[in-house]
Amino acid sequence: MMTKNADKKREQMIMFCMDDMVPQNHMLRLIDKAIDWDFIYDLVEEKYCLDNGRPSMDPVMLIKIPFIQYLYGIKSMRQTIREIEVNAAYRWFLGLDMMDPVPHFSTFGKNYTRRFKDTDLFEQIFAKILEDCMKFNLVDTEQIFVDSTHVKACANSKKMRKRVAHEQALWYEEELQKEITKDREAHGKKPLKEKNRNDPPSGGGGCADSQEEIAEGAKTQKCSTTDPESGWFRKGEHKHVFAYAVETACDKHGWILGYSVHPGNEHDSRTFKPLYDKIKDYCPAMLVADGGYRTPAIARELLMNGIEPLFPYKRPMTKDGFFRKYEYVYDENYDCYLCPENQILSYRTTNRDGYKEYQSCQEVCTKCPSIHKCTESKNHVKVVMRHVWEEYMEMAEDIRHTLGNKEIYELRKETIERIFGTAKEQHGFRYTQYIGKARMELKAGLTFACMNLKKLARILENRASKTPEFFGFLRFLVEESLYVEKWCWKQSQHQLCLQSEAGMKVPAL
Repeated sequence: MMTKNADKKREQMIMFCMDDMVPQNHMLRLIDKAIDWDFIYDLVEEKYCLDNGRPSMDPVMLIKIPFIQYLYGIKSMRQTIREIEVNAAYRWFLGLDMMDPVPHFSTFGKNYTRRFKDTDLFEQIFAKILEDCMKFNLVDTEQIFVDSTHVKACANSKKMRKRVAHEQALWYEEELQKEITKDREAHGKKPLKEKNRNDPPSGGGGCADSQEEIAEGAKTQKCSTTDPESGWFRKGEHKHVFAYAVETACDKHGWILGYSVHPGNEHDSRTFKPLYDKIKDYCPAMLVADGGYRTPAIARELLMNGIEPLFPYKRPMTKDGFFRKYEYVYDENYDCYLCPENQILSYRTTNRDGYKEYQSCQEVCTKCPSIHKCTESKNHVKVVMRHVWEEYMEMAEDIRHTLGNKEIYELRKETIERIFGTAKEQHGFRYTQYIGKARMELKAGLTFACMNLKKLARILENRASKTPEFFGFLRFLVEESLYVEKWCWKQSQHQLCLQSEAGMKVPAL
């Protein structure tokens, strides 16, 4: 039978409770149960005047609005407000009823500019949620996995200009220069002269002057006119875009422990220090990272702090048909290298980059039968480079060969790589519509806080659902034990009666 006029209920008036409109297993209900949002009042109390001005919007509701956006991967704040207007679960989560007006889409942006800009509010929110996860003993910081992913910036790849590429200062430069000076003095060399650095060091991003004059022959780099703080990044084989690099750390269970945001054209090894300063307080026993972090400086920093670095194998970069570097054996006692033909490569100097140069004898190499496998230099001289912190790389290589560490490294695809995939597919982390590094940090902090909180809510819900089953099972065991004891007592009494009727002697119980 065909049913008609099914839309007659559109004008029907009903009295209902907002709490009944949200299913008991809805994600927002589980999240609201897992955390007490009142901690936000303490974080933002200093941003509001106590005795002056009009009453403001509830700060908790103000933070929950972008939280909904990142939790469900809504592309913009305009679209988020439209969804809140018609979604009863969103209204319930924000504390609004069906008749309450929804805030304007520009409300959060104005509050961010006037109150929360240049503060670490969103990083504190992320830290508080992570702290709640640790209270339930869910986080294991013995092994920490580190990697970075690129988020496309809100910048047109065709709107750019050239600017001078200033040399970026290294986070370990001061210690490296001390080590270079010490090594040169040990070999009887004079200390190197300091570089003339009149220009301040800068990274891949930064707001450079648009009228900056570029000298002839100066090294330049591409800069976006829309978002100067982003970096020019090669995505895939042919596509180039402006992007941000988000370095992230997690444990073996997938809990996000920290993050940092940098321009997309900066190398992972150069941006490692800000993230490491955040996670080293967790005192991990091992740090697992990909080949981008496989540098002597990072290996030294970790080993000196008692942390084992686990890096992957890196294939030698030598040309096919030539000797590999590992075929040149280093003699630590005489501080020299031995080539495959058992000839000596003696120390020559230590350069500014921290590499010691070992050079062969020209007269010997000219007559060598394996010269075509050794070098293509015109003067027939082979030079082997060794970093002043190379011993730390050798220690890291020994750790890689330790039994069981291969299986630990393979967990990267189940931990940090899965986090990036989930963030991009479900939480709108593939690109950003914000301009500037500060707003990108806001997006990263709230996105990762959403992911941790969503995981916490599901775990607590599973525990709560299994608790009645557990107590039911205990009750079953207790009833079974009582039944067995009662049955055994009746059986013993029955045997006593039979023995007494037969005139047998009843043994004492």
